[in-house]
Amino acid sequence: MPYQRYAVILHKLELRVNALAANIEELPHLREPVARLSEMLNALRSLMVEQARLAAERQDISKQIAELSNQAQKLMTFLDTGVKQHYGNRSERLTAYGLQPFRSKPRVRKIGPDGKPFERKADEEPPETQE
Repeated sequence: MPYQRYAVILHKLELRVNALAANIEELPHLREPVARLSEMLNALRSLMVEQARLAAERQDISKQIAELSNQAQKLMTFLDTGVKQHYGNRSERLTAYGLQPFRSKPRVRKIGPDGKPFERKADEEPPETQE
């Protein structure tokens, strides 16, 4: 049997049950199967109502989860700032709280042709940076 949507199946069931119930005197041997089909139709309707209710409830719960997650992130940011203020943003103790301490990159030292770093003389001014 090819796949059919639930609405199509429900519509066919309603038509079939109504038609058979209207003409049950002509088909008395089908009275019991028609009654079972009618019960199945009622069960299908109640399950579809339950499914719609659960879908709405799921959407409501998803909204609550999103709101609570947003509030939790804001509070966590506040607490992270408090921990950084207490220990300092360079402290290695921050790793115990799952925070990354600030670690600056080492300065690049200029090396001369002999392989030794240049030494700036105290009376020299640092080179100007181009902006």
